[in-house]
Amino acid sequence: MDRGVRHRGKRFLPRAALAVARTRRGARVPQQLGVMALGGKLLRVLRVLPLVAGMALAARPAPAQTPDAWPSKPVRLILPFPPGGGTDILGRLIAERLTASLGQPVVTENRGGAGGNVGAEAAAKSAADGYTIVLVAPTLAISPSLYSKLNYDPVRDFAPVSLVATVPNVMVTHPSVPANTLAEFIRLAKTKPGEMNFGSGGSGTSNHLAGELFNIMAGVKLVHVPYKGVNLAMNDVLSGQIHFVVIGIPAAAPHIKAGRLRALALIAPQRSPALPEVPTVAEAGLPNFEVTTWYGVLAPAGTPKPIVSRLNTALARIMHAPEMKDRLAAMATDPVTNTPEEFADYIKREIVKWGEVVRQAGLKAD
Repeated sequence: MDRGVRHRGKRFLPRAALAVARTRRGARVPQQLGVMALGGKLLRVLRVLPLVAGMALAARPAPAQTPDAWPSKPVRLILPFPPGGGTDILGRLIAERLTASLGQPVVTENRGGAGGNVGAEAAAKSAADGYTIVLVAPTLAISPSLYSKLNYDPVRDFAPVSLVATVPNVMVTHPSVPANTLAEFIRLAKTKPGEMNFGSGGSGTSNHLAGELFNIMAGVKLVHVPYKGVNLAMNDVLSGQIHFVVIGIPAAAPHIKAGRLRALALIAPQRSPALPEVPTVAEAGLPNFEVTTWYGVLAPAGTPKPIVSRLNTALARIMHAPEMKDRLAAMATDPVTNTPEEFADYIKREIVKWGEVVRQAGLKAD
């Protein structure tokens, strides 16, 4: 047994303690204490490990935000068309009211190009965290069959939220064209195959496909003339250079009422209060002709369902609010909302419908 030694004549110290004391004064460590010295180093290492581990944990990114905390920052609403058009106007109305509903700014971002495909692709490739949504139109359903190389899939790459609105279209011509009704216009076009034309807002737009569908269903051959916007096509109808265009009521109604354009038929199930004297296509003799300009909101695929559900609820409340319905009525626009599942089915049906038109017309945009 280690009985210890007297240290400076004062008290007995264990030999191990005496060795440690001498080491602190620079004395040589006895060989038999080497293990104890190693143990001291190990102890110091173990004391440092929790600190190092804590630093490593702190360096890791924070876990993703839970849907319950959404939104905690501004939400981006991509508008896939240039400023001033129907998508832009409707999108800004929605963004303003979503801001109030969600308690965070909803910021619009115009990403026009390629018939809406630039903006749709940007949304599809965004993070699925609820902070990017996009307002789409029928071109989303037209593009898959029209473009051989599309950098997104309108079904797989999105989480549908809801339809938000529809806009009835009207067929118009210039008053100098010798046809007062749709039936008379069709008879005239059949006598001049390839000599009459129709304008559109560009290849692949809904009014382009509407003209092609009219050719198929009416058995006529109007030549397509694309423009960089359907309003430019309408301007050339006003000047008499273009014989026919399918366009939304809001743009055409003032010119129809002023007698500068002749309305042939309204493409809707019932007549519009904005143009009560204009017959529907079914009344005019072309049943089953359906071309509705619709708008809906999508999120990137994988967006948490609670976020999609909250957006759906907010949009339904916004679009059917009395104040919003009044604003939309002035634009001849109807508020229409549905569930995410119903909207997903609607998009699939539109893709099939327009794919058949593209196939029959032999169209390709690239």
